[in-house]
Amino acid sequence: MDSVQVSPFVDEIMNKAVTAYHEFLGFDQEKTDRITRAVYEAAFNHRQSLAEQAWNETGIGNVHDKTIKNIIASRFVYKDIRSQKTVGIIHEDLVNEIIEVALPMGPVFAVTPITNPTSTAIFKILIAMKTRNPIVIFPHGAARKCTIETAKLCYQAAYAAGAPENCIQWVPRATRDEVLQFMGHKRTALVLATGSVSLVRAAYSSGNPAIGVGPGNVPVYIGKTADIPFTVDQILLSKLFDNGTICASEQAVVVSKYNAWEVREEFKRRGACFLNAEEILALEKVAFNLHQKVMNAEVIGKPAREIAAMAGIRVDESVTLLMAELEKEQVGIKWPLSLEILAPILAFYEVESFADGIEMCRRINRHGGLGHTVSIFSNDHAKILQFAHELNAGRIIVNTPSSQGALGGLYNSLSPSMTLACGSGGKNMTTDNITARHLLNIQRIAFRKIQFCQEHMQGQAFCCNTEISREEIDRLCGRM
Repeated sequence: MDSVQVSPFVDEIMNKAVTAYHEFLGFDQEKTDRITRAVYEAAFNHRQSLAEQAWNETGIGNVHDKTIKNIIASRFVYKDIRSQKTVGIIHEDLVNEIIEVALPMGPVFAVTPITNPTSTAIFKILIAMKTRNPIVIFPHGAARKCTIETAKLCYQAAYAAGAPENCIQWVPRATRDEVLQFMGHKRTALVLATGSVSLVRAAYSSGNPAIGVGPGNVPVYIGKTADIPFTVDQILLSKLFDNGTICASEQAVVVSKYNAWEVREEFKRRGACFLNAEEILALEKVAFNLHQKVMNAEVIGKPAREIAAMAGIRVDESVTLLMAELEKEQVGIKWPLSLEILAPILAFYEVESFADGIEMCRRINRHGGLGHTVSIFSNDHAKILQFAHELNAGRIIVNTPSSQGALGGLYNSLSPSMTLACGSGGKNMTTDNITARHLLNIQRIAFRKIQFCQEHMQGQAFCCNTEISREEIDRLCGRM
């Protein structure tokens, strides 16, 4: 980035962030926690109004579920991180004589998406304040107003609680080159990117440390031992949550032939419409852009009936979900409904056996979802473990709505997060739910335990640590 002309606009924001960073270095845990709590309370108290602003601006999802997302991003995240030590000495290993000291990383450049604009901003700001990292928010262009309003609200609360000036900043507008300059700026300590595949790739190519996420194409396997009414209820609870805008929402149902009929009938009873071959072709054209190989933005987070109308498909008023039953070989770009579509649309596959089910889930997962999330409904513990062992996913969600289960905190003890990393499968460095601990530099003070004297270095075995035997010393020195 030093060889590239940096915009004065970018430099000004990053210089302010560095000034805030240096002030943060002098804060103790008590002051840091006070600021974090103030941000949480402000975000939580405005959870519904922020959700309304997000829906009014984007037209994606619905206010009720966006409010729940804001609750997860504020209350659940805060409860998870509030007791964490993030300042100074955070751990002492008296046996191994190692002391761990936490330091902030520095200015964080955070990109937020259109699908979860306010909740992702709340989440990233909270974990940044808890770790004393200044943060610069860059919102998706179609969710600019609600995201900036969220950032302003959090900043006012943080500043009133004693946080440094400009500890939270936002970028109202920026060119593509300026965004790349922010990512690659010499003062940027970390890029925290949530957005399109191309944006995440740019973050990883910036030359600075980056935490991004891979896409999700989540298969859910329904085994022979599954409770079908419960299973369908849980899948609908997830897939219809904010009209399918969570990247961990189910994208394809894979069901054993032993209970496939019962599963179909339960879905129909609960408002799902199984499309015929002609309707599937029509839906493919409006749900997916084959030229760009991405889902069409027009369908993201829209209700099933509205999407059906776009495709010229007539459905009953009671329909909440569009389902496309596909043949087992119909996975991949030639069959777009087998890919990630963040809307109330599900592919449906019937398989002969558990082994076939694993292979089908593996094929679906391979097409745009490696490392992210998979789901299984089963009461056979051995098969659940086998399923988990054979699939490449950071989160294996069991008998739980996949969206809410993957976000953590509601149905399990995963860290509540709006950034779900995907490990090497998704070209990420971790499979964790990203949280405060990922925004720390940990120093390790290692005290001397084994003291080799000059005689030992010359070949005479002698050690000041009497807990280590003469034979062990000789082995370490290569004399045995």
